[in-house]
Amino acid sequence: MSALHDTLHRYVDDGTVPGAVGLVARGEDVEVVTVGSVDFDGTAPMVRDSLFRIASITKPITAAAVLMLVEEGRLALETPVEEWLPELAKPSVVRTPDAAVDDVIPVSRPITVEDLLSSRTGWGFPSDFSLPAVQSLFTVQKDGRALQDWPDADTWLSLLAQVPMLHQPGEAWLYGTSSDLQGILVARASGRTLPDFLAERIFEPLGMTDTAFEVTESKRHRFTSLYTPTPDGPPQLTDTPDGLWSRLPRFHSGGGGLVSTADDWLAFARMLLNSGEGNGHCILTPTSVSRMTTNHLTAEQRADATLFLEGQGWGYGGQVDVTPADSWNVPGRYGWVGGTGTTAYIVPTTGTIAIMLTQVGMTSPTPLPLMRDFWRSAAGS
Repeated sequence: MSALHDTLHRYVDDGTVPGAVGLVARGEDVEVVTVGSVDFDGTAPMVRDSLFRIASITKPITAAAVLMLVEEGRLALETPVEEWLPELAKPSVVRTPDAAVDDVIPVSRPITVEDLLSSRTGWGFPSDFSLPAVQSLFTVQKDGRALQDWPDADTWLSLLAQVPMLHQPGEAWLYGTSSDLQGILVARASGRTLPDFLAERIFEPLGMTDTAFEVTESKRHRFTSLYTPTPDGPPQLTDTPDGLWSRLPRFHSGGGGLVSTADDWLAFARMLLNSGEGNGHCILTPTSVSRMTTNHLTAEQRADATLFLEGQGWGYGGQVDVTPADSWNVPGRYGWVGGTGTTAYIVPTTGTIAIMLTQVGMTSPTPLPLMRDFWRSAAGS
């Protein structure tokens, strides 16, 4: 793993990140590299169980929760979500993607559970952020790295319902909003809060003891600080261990609200690779895992989402590679990246799991050079 260590250390040495945890697993063979510190002040060295805000690699976990409710018969993929999310019963859609927000038409059909899972709900971010409907969405779908600024889920959903959809349900893949809708759907359909459902049904059975929507005081000595890059200087501190994640937010984001460790996400990844079985528990059926990790997008939908997917596909909650565009793009590879500088993928054909956690955020949907170098190292290690 010297190449992986050298790769991560190079980004610490040049000041890109204060530290990183890189994990590559094949079966029971697990190699972990830790470099740098939990913050730029060097308060403590990075360790294997350091805690990170994992941002959008929360999305696969939320999708798994939805599929658990589908398996139990509480939901069905073809079920209109208005049964549980009545606020979305009569949305409007802009006449064309570049139309004004008041130039709308009725929705052509109800939004279904499958639309939410495949991120083809009609709300979300396309490659062009300048579109009027997208600008309107930005007033509701705010930065998921500052969830304490969001309202409660009921208020948020009412606000979203006032924003016109960019596309009809099922027509286009759009980023972000669908995963937060999934989190609200899980809570309402289960009668539990999303934190409680995930803890009882996924985290506790899999032994994911450090994954949650907040960090308790006893764990904050392992919690990393969060930074944002600046154009002409070092990254700027945006959150500390005693900051935003020291308390449970009003909004429990299924799209990016979790804190976790490399080993906790490893437990989730192993469950997926093992057809839904993990730590002696059946979390999902093989059929659900297959649906989750299979591309559901058409070639046209993939082509329209190049800013985020770079030509690849999307399953439920994560990207699915369909073309070997780079050395790490193995068809069937499933996972995603997080806007706080995190990434996690599985490669079912080789049984490989690759997880990297850092604490300097992204400023655009384009994966960071550090991420690409990590993927390259993991693929070649």
